[in-house]
Amino acid sequence: MKTPTTALTLAIVMGSVSVAAIVVRPGAKVASNARAFSLDATVPMQFGEWTELPDQSAQVVNPQTKEALDKIYSQLLMRTYANKSGYRIMLALAYGDDQRGGLQAHLPEWCYPGQGFTLGTIADGTLQTAFGAIDVRRLETSLGARHEPVTYWLINGERVVKNSFDKRVEQIRLGLTGKIPDGLLFRVSSIDVDTKRGFDMQQRFTAELMAAVSPAQRMQLAALAPTPPDTPH
Repeated sequence: MKTPTTALTLAIVMGSVSVAAIVVRPGAKVASNARAFSLDATVPMQFGEWTELPDQSAQVVNPQTKEALDKIYSQLLMRTYANKSGYRIMLALAYGDDQRGGLQAHLPEWCYPGQGFTLGTIADGTLQTAFGAIDVRRLETSLGARHEPVTYWLINGERVVKNSFDKRVEQIRLGLTGKIPDGLLFRVSSIDVDTKRGFDMQQRFTAELMAAVSPAQRMQLAALAPTPPDTPH
């Protein structure tokens, strides 16, 4: 439930935008500029201690039909990786170049129950990398004997957004510049009855992935600064 202060702030911001929209109407996609990229080319098939499993031995949850996904996203990437110990991480990336209205990304806490999963604890937190922290949401999900901890974040426009209020503010900010917001949903999960171990392994996987990609790609995948904190320029 929104607090009175939050609701009032959103009302003021949205009211201001209603006036500005008369003059400025979104017309250019953010993706048409520097953020246009290929998920398949961006994410390496091998990095750190992780190697992609070509046979997709662990099933990545696909929350919707291909037809429905194609309407929301312009790119999808689903892979399974394993380290030398055999621990598997499932990676699912979904990118949409237009995140307005019904075209907005569908979040895991909606999609997993749609596939019959039961949701357990849902908690916001941070995922540490050598290039700074990423604001994430962590879910505990289960389907029969399958226990699947999930970590994800959502980039809307040019920033990680933590909730619907932040997302709306970012959409408004871009709208005032005449840009249509794009969006990236980054999700990692693992089948593990030990939830803490699952989240720890997902953090290791993500931190190593961020270290393996270029500064520009790191910005696209996680809105992280191009250089590590406290690195001399």
